[in-house]
Amino acid sequence: MHIQEAVQAPRRRHRTGPRRWLALLAALLAGPALAAPSPTLQLPLWPGVAPGSGAVRLTPRVVERSDDPALPDRFADGIVAPSLAMYRPAHPDGRALLVVPGGGYQRVVLDKEGSALVPAFARDGGLTLFVLQYRLPGEGHERARDVPLADAQRALRLIREHAAEWGIDGDSVGVMGFSAGGHVAASLATRHAEPVYAAVDAADARDARPAYAVLVYPVIDMGAQAHPGSRRNLLGDAPSDAQVAAYSLQNRVDARTPPVFQLHAQDDTVVTVENTLLFEAALRKAGIEHETHLYAHGGHGFGVREAHGTLALWPQLALAWIRAHAPLAEGRVPGADAASPPASPPSAAGR
Repeated sequence: MHIQEAVQAPRRRHRTGPRRWLALLAALLAGPALAAPSPTLQLPLWPGVAPGSGAVRLTPRVVERSDDPALPDRFADGIVAPSLAMYRPAHPDGRALLVVPGGGYQRVVLDKEGSALVPAFARDGGLTLFVLQYRLPGEGHERARDVPLADAQRALRLIREHAAEWGIDGDSVGVMGFSAGGHVAASLATRHAEPVYAAVDAADARDARPAYAVLVYPVIDMGAQAHPGSRRNLLGDAPSDAQVAAYSLQNRVDARTPPVFQLHAQDDTVVTVENTLLFEAALRKAGIEHETHLYAHGGHGFGVREAHGTLALWPQLALAWIRAHAPLAEGRVPGADAASPPASPPSAAGR
C-alpha cells in the first residue's frame, strides 16, 4: 500500500478565551477516552494493484480539518490503494458492519462518518466495524463510475473470507453508508451480484450481498433530486439519460435487495430528503422489508457527533434494528472463536 501523506488544513486563528481554556482542560482531564480510536488492523483490499488502477498516478493525501485533537476530522483523496480499517471491540458480539463514509465522491471522510462511530457501534454495541477507504471516480481509474462499488463488493467479500479467523458470523455482515457513501452502500445492496471486476483470488467467490443496509442521509437519485457534486463526480458534466437512470438507485431495487434502515433530516439542503423517499417507495413496491426514520431538524452530515435531541438516539435505533435483522447463527457463542488478528492477515499480506 502507498504511505499516505498527512496534510494539515489551514486553521482559523482563535482568541484563547476562558471557554476555550475550559474546553482544553476538560479534554486533558478526560485523557485518552476522547482521543480518536486506533484501528485494530489495517489491510489492503487488493493483492497488488487494484483492478483498473494500473495506469493511475496519484499522491495519496490525508487532510486534517480539525484543530481539536479530541475531535479529528480527516478526509482522504488521491486513493489508489483502497483499504479497510478494522475496529474490534473488547467484547465483540460476532456481527460485523462495513462502514462507507461520504464525501461527495470527491473525498472520503474518515472520522465524522467513520472512526466516530466506534464508541456507539463497536465499544457499546459490540459490532466489529470495518471503515472503507474507497477509490474515487474522478481520479482517473478505468470504469471509473464503478470503482467505488468494486471496492465495496471486494471489502464485503474479504470480511467474509476472514470471518472465522476474526470471530465473525459471515452471514451477519451488513453495510452502512453516509451521503455519497450511502450511494455506494445502496449500490452494494442493489447491485451486489453485478460483475464490476474480474476475480483476483478465492475471496471473490464469496457472496457480496450484505445482510442488511443502513443508509444515513443517502445520495440515491441522479436525476431531479441529485446532489449536484456527487452526480458530477460520478457521471461527469453531461451524463446520458440512460446513465442517469442506471445510477439512480431507486431503479435498481429488486427481490434480492436486503432489508434496509434509512434516516434523513427533512431540513437537509445538501442531499434532499426526497432521495430517501424515492428509495423507500421503491422498497415498498418491491416488498422489501425496511424502516424509514425522518426527522424535522438535523441538516446534513450530522453523523453521530452533531446529532441532537431525538436525532441523537439514531445509533440505538439502528443497533436494535441490526440485531433483529442479523441474528447470529444458532449455537454460536459471540466472540468465542475470535483470536486477536495479526498485524497483517496471512491470507491478505504479500498476495
